[in-house]
Amino acid sequence: MTDTSVTWLTQEAHDRLQAELAHLSGEGRTEIAERIAAARDEGDLKENGGYHAAREEQAKNEARIRELTEKLRNVQVGTPPDDGTVEAGMVVTATVAGDEMTFLLGSREIAGTTELDVYSPTSPLGAAIDGKAIGDESSYTAPNGNEIAVKITAATPFTG
Repeated sequence: MTDTSVTWLTQEAHDRLQAELAHLSGEGRTEIAERIAAARDEGDLKENGGYHAAREEQAKNEARIRELTEKLRNVQVGTPPDDGTVEAGMVVTATVAGDEMTFLLGSREIAGTTELDVYSPTSPLGAAIDGKAIGDESSYTAPNGNEIAVKITAATPFTG
């Protein structure tokens, strides 16, 4: 198994996430704080929908800041080695339950605007193929209890 705590990002995806984090941490926080202050000035907080909505937005903003900070803490910019081994950051072609599928193994942040489906390395499918090589066969248990056979037919680094 490879180290799934590392997130592979293209330079474009890394820059996009850094910009989002900077916005949320800076002017995003300021805008929400101003809305909370304005709503607080309206008086009774118990029945102040604007105040409660702004506080909820603040909680979501802080959660996204924590998520981005954690992702960027363990990031590897570039592409994984093109050695035929399946790992996060790879475009994988596999025969899954008899059907050929091509998807990105990694996080949605890697994918950007691509049309590829994205599977996490910790998902049942991702965990079954992570660390495998081209030609390897594996299986995983689907949520309905069925055993799903998987054969890796290609694995190349995602380049964006």
